[in-house]
Amino acid sequence: MKTKGLMTDIILSELEDVVGYENVSTKTSERLVYGVDYFWISRMWADRGLTPPRADYIVRPGSTEEVAAILKIANYYRIPVQVWGGGSGSQGGAIPVAGGILMDMKRMNRLIELDEESMTITCETGMIHQQLEWHANEKGYSLMHYPSCLTCCTVGGALAHRGAGILSTKYGKIDDMCVSMEVVLPNGDIINTLPVPRHAAGPDLTQIFIGSEGTLGVMTKATFKIFEMPEVRKFRAFLFKDMSTGLAACRDIMQKLKPSIMRLYDEAETVSIIKKVIGIDKKGAFMNLAYEGPAEVVKIEERIILDICAKYEAEDLGSEWGEKWYKNRITFFYPDHIMDLPQMFGTMDTAATYANLEKVYWAMKHAVEDNFPDVRFIAHCSHWYEWGAMIYDRFIMDNPPDDPEEAIRLHNRIWNAGVRAALANGGVINHHHGVGLKLSRLMKEQYGPAMQVFEALKKGLDPHGIMNPYKLGL
Repeated sequence: MKTKGLMTDIILSELEDVVGYENVSTKTSERLVYGVDYFWISRMWADRGLTPPRADYIVRPGSTEEVAAILKIANYYRIPVQVWGGGSGSQGGAIPVAGGILMDMKRMNRLIELDEESMTITCETGMIHQQLEWHANEKGYSLMHYPSCLTCCTVGGALAHRGAGILSTKYGKIDDMCVSMEVVLPNGDIINTLPVPRHAAGPDLTQIFIGSEGTLGVMTKATFKIFEMPEVRKFRAFLFKDMSTGLAACRDIMQKLKPSIMRLYDEAETVSIIKKVIGIDKKGAFMNLAYEGPAEVVKIEERIILDICAKYEAEDLGSEWGEKWYKNRITFFYPDHIMDLPQMFGTMDTAATYANLEKVYWAMKHAVEDNFPDVRFIAHCSHWYEWGAMIYDRFIMDNPPDDPEEAIRLHNRIWNAGVRAALANGGVINHHHGVGLKLSRLMKEQYGPAMQVFEALKKGLDPHGIMNPYKLGL
């Protein structure tokens, strides 16, 4: 429904009645702010002086019941709803391209419970993740979820796109850490998933909503596992002669151990990002490792890691460079260290089994650099499993077209080439940044006839199609 005039004011009054006059805004300045996240196109659009997509209403609920009431209003008037966390997403997943209501969740930031017996912590999903980590730290625990956006992303945002932190190789992604949640369905009903994540009572409802990117409902509370702080956390850095040798060594390590951090940078990223941020000036494939736990166990793991890396003729750089990497883990994303406007850039993260991992890497690199000579491709692998790993690959173009429409078309062509190369060689659309608006068009290419499962869920839960339209291919 397109609202204007009298109906705009009536809907505004109803929203104000739910959350309070001070928690609803139709100011142009605020609506503009919510039209830009870290999605390159939205930033470029604003940078060129153009008007980004704008919601009609900015609404800030303070409770689950208020979220439910907002969705009931939206359903009645058939108004689109987008959910906003910290605005740190890179896929355009929260941008209000359909107008309507934008629901900013950050008022819902309360700690509900820290259960030291069950080793869980429960909070509202508008809480900034760093704040939740501090709550756990006060009792000597950690969530072990340290994404690069730790200080600005919300809990709900991490759940919405299946986020991952730097310690995921040992502790898992956010979907491994989440035990249960409260969700408001599109019709306003409030549900709770089962209180334990491992059961045989049908499909796991928690996992249905994790990664749904606001298309199936609004996650309002969540319970996560917490861990005791490790007795020892040690770092080590190595240099391999090339990416291929490094991948073989990492696979070998993962068949025997679970380091908390294992990041392997290709030759291009080693001589650019790694050199710039931590100062190492060597050619090859740089790898940083962290292994942690009881001191006796860590000592044994270190010996095994050293033996494996020696087997692949890696240069042992000692602990200094590994510790320096960890201290600068967020610095990598600060201005002057990360790609930024006026450059064109993107992170095409994918994942593949070991049988396909290197094939995917080279296919994507050639698809980007061979077809777009002015574009650089750099990559590292940073989240590892017994079966394979994730490739965090980036493209960078220093001098993109000035015309915004031409720039958007070029941006999408580069993405199409890189992601389709991944799909053709055993990779997936994305590993942990999500799909959003950026990759929505490619969901059907990845899933084929299986896409009807997602579409049936969407139609059943959101028959009026109000929840985050045009995202996730739905």
